Amino acid sequence: MKKIIVDINVIMDLSLKREGFNMAEKTFDICLKDDIQGYVCAHEITILSYLLQRKFKLQKVKYFLEEILDIFQIISVNNKILKSALDSEIKDYEDAVIELSALETEVDYIITRNLKDFKNSRVEALSPEEFVLLYKEMICEK
Repeated sequence: MKKIIVDINVIMDLSLKREGFNMAEKTFDICLKDDIQGYVCAHEITILSYLLQRKFKLQKVKYFLEEILDIFQIISVNNKILKSALDSEIKDYEDAVIELSALETEVDYIITRNLKDFKNSRVEALSPEEFVLLYKEMICEK
């Protein structure tokens, strides 16, 4: 089974129906299938809650968060990851935390719209479009 971790920018595309919405939705749909396990870092959930509460009523935010928690496994972020991220080759601290969490969980891909931020990542980063194409190729090979 392949494992992916989804960056918050992809989740925000879906929640705010902004550009990239369709590919974000397809990424989520793929995570509902048996051969792909989707992950999200715990800290992304709290950031997501904060950002969504600026746009939506609390009840809608809770509903969306519940959907995320039903679709994705949550990766705990611990002291070791947070300290290691300080010395990461990835300059954006939040992205470094995602990369280190992906390594610890043995994730195959990081799905993000900010590919340039993950250019030094030891886990391959794919855009949602690239991931959807890769998934279609995997299905055809079966």
